[in-house]
Amino acid sequence: MKPVIYMDYQATTPCDKRVLEEMLPYFCEDFGNPHSSHAMGLQAKNAVEKARKQVADLIGADDPREIIFTSGATESNNLAIQGVSHFYKDKGKRIITSTIEHKCVLEAFSAMEREGFEVVKVPVLKNGIIDLQYLEKSVNDETILVSIMTVNNEIGTIQPVEDISRICRRKNVLFHTDAAQAVGKIKVDASLVDLMSISGHKIYGPKGIGALYVRLKPRVRLTPVFFGGGQERGMRSGTLATPLCVGFGKACEIARQEADAESSRLAELKSHFLKKIFDNLTKVHLNGDIERGIPGCVNLSFEGVEGEGMMMGMQDVCISSGSACTSESLEPSYVLHALSVREDLAHSSLRIGFGRFTTSEEVEYVSSKIIEVVKRLRDMSPIWQE
Repeated sequence: MKPVIYMDYQATTPCDKRVLEEMLPYFCEDFGNPHSSHAMGLQAKNAVEKARKQVADLIGADDPREIIFTSGATESNNLAIQGVSHFYKDKGKRIITSTIEHKCVLEAFSAMEREGFEVVKVPVLKNGIIDLQYLEKSVNDETILVSIMTVNNEIGTIQPVEDISRICRRKNVLFHTDAAQAVGKIKVDASLVDLMSISGHKIYGPKGIGALYVRLKPRVRLTPVFFGGGQERGMRSGTLATPLCVGFGKACEIARQEADAESSRLAELKSHFLKKIFDNLTKVHLNGDIERGIPGCVNLSFEGVEGEGMMMGMQDVCISSGSACTSESLEPSYVLHALSVREDLAHSSLRIGFGRFTTSEEVEYVSSKIIEVVKRLRDMSPIWQE
């Protein structure tokens, strides 16, 4: 294969070599079961508990026990949504989310709806920020859960978590946030929420590991999604994968130390990228909010061309049209549809993701490549010429 440039950091991130080095001993040397009471088991348990604290420290959790290890954000989201819905169903059966959540959240809500729960989906404004007035009016005495993501995976917009938290606290409703795209990129505050989903492979950790923050004081209760030996405070049974927990913890430690500097660097790359695109191309639309977005995500629509066509013209660049979780669909992105983006513009969108290992030379090359491909495709298009 030819060398490629990776610009899809919202889909996944490479495992940081420092993370890999931390994990390696726990595969073959320190391989004990962290739930065993002998010496090797206790050694593995200590490594897992260190990782639990590293995750807690990154999100500002008061107690490491509030971190429940899972296989990733999809499991965390399902555990939060299904677990809360089932445990508190006697209090009410209304649950609220937004129209632009990750597919795993929307599908979990659909599953609850089939069980008889009332699902409300809060719309978003054209910049991708949820309609707070609509949310407040939607919360009634039957509401038990609000689940709104912190950062959107396609357009990078940052939701007003503090405002949502105030609404939920005032109305005594549990607040869950899918923070997979936020943790390690912007500051998150666990004290604002009751439950928070996190993913290891979005922050330069290994795939197959994530966590759900579950508040202890006052205590949030969950019905488990599956059952077994009662590990993870009885919420998530199963033997923990010590190497993955260790790698996840190390990734969180690195993010805590380096996130501010990394964010500033990515903001500069994003600014340069956008300036070059807009200086050289007309009829380009930014999807989302330029002021309220994470520095490592850009979603653009280019009039007169197809997103898939652009990707075909840039096979040495890894970017996406839509999100990786829905990229096999020929339908335009449901997130862009929720923003009232025209269907033709939704089909012409690209998501470009910058990350820890993105260089200024790569940004320069990719921006030039996009400009070149868009101009060539437009020159070939009779519709564009008209």
